[in-house]
Order: sequence, then structure tokens, then C-alpha cells
Amino acid sequence: MQSPVIQALIDAFKVLPTIGAKSAQRMAYYLLQTNPEGGKRLAEAIVEAIDRVGHCRQCQNFSETELCVICASPSRKSDQLCVVETPTDVVAIEQSGIFQGTYFVLMGHLSPIDGIGPEELGLPLLAERLQHDGISELIIATNPTVEGEATAHYIQQLAASMKVPVTRLAQGIPMGGELEFIDSGTLSQAFAGRKALDG
Repeated sequence: MQSPVIQALIDAFKVLPTIGAKSAQRMAYYLLQTNPEGGKRLAEAIVEAIDRVGHCRQCQNFSETELCVICASPSRKSDQLCVVETPTDVVAIEQSGIFQGTYFVLMGHLSPIDGIGPEELGLPLLAERLQHDGISELIIATNPTVEGEATAHYIQQLAASMKVPVTRLAQGIPMGGELEFIDSGTLSQAFAGRKALDG
């Protein structure tokens, strides 16, 4: 029988993806037995991040300020806009070093079964940017999954209705793969080989 405090700690770890009861128990005991100072630092960092990190008003990526570092940078090509599903996709593309434009982070993909529609992804904000921000190329970089493709198709139609040219990442990304797990060389090839989508 666990003490209520230890059980609460174990249950807290179980909110993380892929962490089951056994893994959560191991992590809780590790912090209590081996690294209590590290546990305190972890707790403080989590609280601070949750309190201070919000969303960029322009791209929806995580940010501590109204505009994220990328959107605020004068050196980025503001007429090139790359749409991705998650903040980790931005990190993957940035690590490849091939893209110098700006982003729009959906924070997910269309999934009617889960109640995730255009509003939940911020697509009205994307439409506003396409209409008013002088975008010369919209690059769709959603994951090549069924949901990612459905989301890409919706965004393609949205851009076509506003006469914004659309390209899609092409070579090197396997069907069913996710951007965050793709190496930078493959991602560079996909960016270089992106293709135009017909409206």
C-alpha cells in the first residue's frame, strides 16, 4: 500500500504520453530515493513553463512573448508560410536549416471524431494571414498520415479560394511518418523537392 503522497506523485507521472503505472512508479521512486534535488528542479521548471508559456498570436507556436522569436525576426521571409501540425515539427525543420520563412502551427490535425475541426486548429487565423499578410507561397508540411492528408486538403482548398500558391513537402517523407522523427537530410530533400498543389 502506497502512501497517499507517493501515489499522487506516481499518478502525476502517468499524465505523460507512453508512461504506464510501472514506469511512473520507477520515476517517482528514482526522484525520491536518488535525486530529490533534481525532482525539485523538475517541479519548478514545469510550474514556471505552464505559468509563463502561451501561444504566439501570429503562428500559434509556444512562446513566452506575444510574438515568438521566429515571427518577430526581421531576417525571416515573411511571404513564405509553412503550415505544420506541432511545435516539434517546427524544431525539426529549423534543425535542418533549409527554411527561412515563417510558420503556422496547427497544434493538431482535423479529427471530427475527436471534435477537432477548423476552429480548434486556428484555421480562421490562418485564413486571415493568407488574406492580409502578402503570402507568396503556402507550404503544407502536415504529417503524411490519413488525418494529416485530410488537413492538408482542407488547407489547400482554403488557400486556393484566396489565390495563394500552395506547395506540399514531397520526396523522402514516408507515408505514415512524422516530421519530428525524420532526419535533417531527408527533411532538407523534402523541402527542396516540394511541389505545387492544384486548387
